[in-house]
Amino acid sequence: MLAFTMSYAVNAQIQTPAPSPASKIEQKVGLTDVTIEYSRPSMRGRTIFGDLVPYGKLWRTGANARTKVTFSDDVTVGGKTLKAGSYAIFTIPQATNWDVIFYTEHAGGGAPQELDESKVAARATVDVHAIPFDVQTFSFDINNISNNGATIDIIWEKTYVAVPFEVPTDKAVMASIESALAGPSANDYYNAAGYYLSEGKDASKAKEWIDKAMSMIEKPAFWQLRQQSLIYAAAGDKKGAIAIAKKSLAASEEAGNADYIKMNKDSLAEWQK
Repeated sequence: MLAFTMSYAVNAQIQTPAPSPASKIEQKVGLTDVTIEYSRPSMRGRTIFGDLVPYGKLWRTGANARTKVTFSDDVTVGGKTLKAGSYAIFTIPQATNWDVIFYTEHAGGGAPQELDESKVAARATVDVHAIPFDVQTFSFDINNISNNGATIDIIWEKTYVAVPFEVPTDKAVMASIESALAGPSANDYYNAAGYYLSEGKDASKAKEWIDKAMSMIEKPAFWQLRQQSLIYAAAGDKKGAIAIAKKSLAASEEAGNADYIKMNKDSLAEWQK
């Protein structure tokens, strides 16, 4: 019993609240997913800016691990393109404005002693706005949302700053409209034909679609020609299947693909009987 009690006491863990709890914001801006992961310290009677967070010094902008923002698409901050991916957010607070820095090295637990400028992906200087009351807990938010952009908001004590960013919604939507109005792509026709072949559906329709796909491809690959030959064979056009299989065989020999060389030779032997 004594051994059991001592073992339980050693293994038991006391759980207490984190002083700076973790938080995560997920927001769709236009067609772009934006995620911010950070920790939230509280004032607890302390003076924050100009004291706990000194003016003119690089700050990790939160607590614990570095604050991380992730964009699913390329975005624009301060006139500079940020590639899709994750970044640490560092800041240099001042009384009237802040420098906000998006840093490619997002892993780690604090701001570096000195910034490596090669890792600074974008930088923006934004104005400080005074709040007429204390916000006790450090906060990020995403606001002022439109189809083409939003702001990353940083709020604590009596300070509010907003970092505008733009997303490529219009470009994506226009590309989607143009693609849809132009009709199915070669890939659409190819995939539809392949599905009909694999599921034993209307072979003549599959033949129509694969021909349409091939007419839209400047130089069909050996594997595409192989698919076309199989569809021709399924549609009962053995003469056409043989002619296309010979093209696939020549292309696969040029590419040095032994699997397709064998498959084409086997099919030709079968269809030429």
